Amino acid sequence: MRERGDGRDSARPRCLVTGATGYIGGRLVPALLDAGYRVRCMARSPAKLRDHPWAGDVEVVRGDVTDPGSLDDPLRDVDVAYYLVHGLRSGASFEEADREAATAFAERASAAGVGRIVYLGGLTPAAVPGHELSPHLRSRAEVGEILLHAPVPATVLRAAVVIGSGSASFEMLRYLTERLPVMVTPSWVSTRVQPIAVGDVLRYLVGSAGMPADVNRSFDIGGPDVVTYELMMRRYAEVARLPRRLILGVPMLTPRLSSLWIGLVTPVPPSLARPLAESLRHEVVCREHDIARYVPDPPEGPTGLDSALELALQRVRDAQVATRWSSAAPPGAPSDPLPTDPHWAGGSLYTDRRALDVDASPQDLWRVIEGIGGDNGWYSFPLAWAVRGWLDRLVGGVGLRRGRRDATRLRVGDSLDFWRVEEIEPGRLLRLRAEMRLPGLAWLEMCAERGEGGRTRYRQRALFHPRGLLGHVYWWSVSPFHAVVFGGMARNIARAAEKAAAAGPGAPDPVPEEAPSSRAR
Repeated sequence: MRERGDGRDSARPRCLVTGATGYIGGRLVPALLDAGYRVRCMARSPAKLRDHPWAGDVEVVRGDVTDPGSLDDPLRDVDVAYYLVHGLRSGASFEEADREAATAFAERASAAGVGRIVYLGGLTPAAVPGHELSPHLRSRAEVGEILLHAPVPATVLRAAVVIGSGSASFEMLRYLTERLPVMVTPSWVSTRVQPIAVGDVLRYLVGSAGMPADVNRSFDIGGPDVVTYELMMRRYAEVARLPRRLILGVPMLTPRLSSLWIGLVTPVPPSLARPLAESLRHEVVCREHDIARYVPDPPEGPTGLDSALELALQRVRDAQVATRWSSAAPPGAPSDPLPTDPHWAGGSLYTDRRALDVDASPQDLWRVIEGIGGDNGWYSFPLAWAVRGWLDRLVGGVGLRRGRRDATRLRVGDSLDFWRVEEIEPGRLLRLRAEMRLPGLAWLEMCAERGEGGRTRYRQRALFHPRGLLGHVYWWSVSPFHAVVFGGMARNIARAAEKAAAAGPGAPDPVPEEAPSSRAR
């Protein structure tokens, strides 16, 4: 289903970007536009791209690589197709799912007459048999081979650690280094890696669109520095002006234990930390730099590690993070939209409603609503929210520590702690969909409206659609706490808006009365 047309000059090459809701895809789109390409984005949920600053300059179509029949429309009249889809699930099935998706995409691209497929995969270690690789690294290598053996010429770029604001690798490095002045670390911190700045990854991806038709091969891509992970942490500490870190290696920490350790210290959940940790078990260093024949290096050369770290850290401090590792929904996250019919035929729908009159303008109230979560917390009972986040992490969920991409602005698809923005009507409505582990589906709505007598009305609604008997038991077991959690949230949001109104224009953004320091980070 086509959502939007771009109306641009049809003589310019058209690029299809799959995974445009993800970390790399969301940055590749504006880079391609800047290079003069027409861009079509494919997404399972096109609405997630609605609020991106480049949304009006691209064409958006609905498609899913796991559904071959949905690929024909996205691939029609495409010159270059970017395959930026990776499974981050666990279990035996994800490799088969990745294999089937890549095969179907290559077949449909060939039938549609696509001129080239560009794929970003992982850098694999030399002389290490495939069965010794981590399942995720092995799967990415297999996807690359599938695309290279397809009828459509392919460019397979293989990168190790990507350094950029918001990348999972950078956030893992950042939080480990900042939070642990003394670290007991797994043995993989001594493994040599060749990190690459996200800007260089994008430069290679854009440049690959113009490769000659007879080029069909993989390329290793990396920055100029070959370092151990331990040295990367030390270099980050220097760039961030932190005291020198004491790092002690412990050989017996397995990838599973490493992922739990990373999940405990950083916002990166164990489900994502494990593939990252497993990929560092073997040395991943570029064996060639042939990409420079087709995408020449800039005069100053590829970006060095220190410069990449400085730029990423500055973007974080300036709140200019375009995309984050959490831009894509985690595996198994619910995607069902909120039922719009109040008498939804889908079954029980439990609701907790709150409404208050607020002595503030709708604009002041909206600033508080849109600023919720992250460092500002959730305006009620911080310990309860923290405990809920810890419990979610213990059962493999995302927990409460993903924070937010931007401190003051939200857009559809943004992750917000253990929620995701499902709908936003600026100045009026924010709807969040829960991504914590639950026996059902949950939403939280906050609304600013004009009330009677010139006052502003705040409306809040928490909804839960239970799954099975356990879902009903869950709702009734937590409902006694709703008056404290949801009632307190409504009151504190109203008070924060009133304080903002009293402070007047230009005052700092309002913060909760309860200190956010008590919130899990």
